[in-house]
Amino acid sequence: MRKVDVFRALHKGRLPDDPLVLPGPWDAVSAQVFEKAGFPALATPSAGVALSLGYADGEVPADEMFAAVARIVRAVDVPVSADVEGGYGLAPKELVERLLEAGAVGCNLEDSNGGALKDPREHAEWLAEVRYAAGDRLFVNARVDTFEYGDADPERAIERAALYVAAGADCVYPIGAPANLLPLLRSGIEGPVNVYARPDEGPSPTELGELGATRVTFGPGLLRSAARALRDIADGLRP
Repeated sequence: MRKVDVFRALHKGRLPDDPLVLPGPWDAVSAQVFEKAGFPALATPSAGVALSLGYADGEVPADEMFAAVARIVRAVDVPVSADVEGGYGLAPKELVERLLEAGAVGCNLEDSNGGALKDPREHAEWLAEVRYAAGDRLFVNARVDTFEYGDADPERAIERAALYVAAGADCVYPIGAPANLLPLLRSGIEGPVNVYARPDEGPSPTELGELGATRVTFGPGLLRSAARALRDIADGLRP
């Protein structure tokens, strides 16, 4: 079975208390740690990869991002989905080709640019072109940024999600949605829903699943937790 088929199957038939938990590796070593811990798939965070490469979030050149994804993919046997932000201005066909060359089975695509929401219908048309170019070779996770850069109206998020699903998105990601709104979003969104979790804070992945999450990701949170642990180690090394 192709890795993309394995990845797609992981999103199906999940019980409410058992969401798909996808840790976000930022380099080969972190990817291997998560794989050895037993996670069946991984999803790179653009912000985490950016920080690991010495860039601010959103400032990684496309070539460096795809190279980082390729290193992560080579380091593990499990499927890896890649956060490629807004697509770096690449035409859909080239974007798909770059993702496949890197070995990714899926991608996370944002519907904002520079802190401003894109026109949802134009973005849906672009997503449809990505879907056409990819066929069934990529799992497309469409991020909905209304809670990050819009008016935080859940109905607007649901409307955007419907357009993106109709365009061929496999999953929808209303990033930043408050936990209390997840049941409403779940009831209004067709298909899998990705929810952002904060390590060492609530709600837990299980609780997010019970509220409506199909899958749970962590953005750069795991890297930041690792950096805090490394800082503690470093403090202990000083005489």
